[in-house]
Amino acid sequence: QLQLVESGGGLVQPGGSLRLSCAASGFTLDYYAIGWFRQAPGKEREGVSCISSSDGSTYYADSVKGRFTISRDNAKNTVYLQMNSLKPEDTAVYYCAVNLVTGWGTLSPSSYDYWGQGTQVTVSS
Repeated sequence: QLQLVESGGGLVQPGGSLRLSCAASGFTLDYYAIGWFRQAPGKEREGVSCISSSDGSTYYADSVKGRFTISRDNAKNTVYLQMNSLKPEDTAVYYCAVNLVTGWGTLSPSSYDYWGQGTQVTVSS
C-alpha cells in the first residue's frame, strides 16, 4: 500500500531551523518527482519545493529560496526539507506529495497524485 508520512514539524522561534522528513512506503520514491507544499489557515495550498527523479533538479518558491533545501536519501526512501531562518509567515501545515505520472517536479499541487497527512510547523516567539 502506497504511503507517505511526514514528520519533523513543531514549534520554533523566528530564525530557527527544522528538518521535515517524508518517508515513503509501498513504492520506490526516487523513481518519481516529490514535492513539498504548505497550507496556512484561510489560504490556498502552495508549492514550497520539489525534486525531480529524472536528473535530481530542484525548485523552490521565491519565498523560501536561500532558506530551504530539499534533498533525497534513496537508501532510506525519504525526502527531506531543511528549513533555516524560519519566519512567522512560514507557519503552516506542510505536506509532501508524489507525482506518479512523471519524474519532472513542479510546484503546482494539481500535478501530484498522492499526499501525506501533513505536519504542523509553527514559527513564533
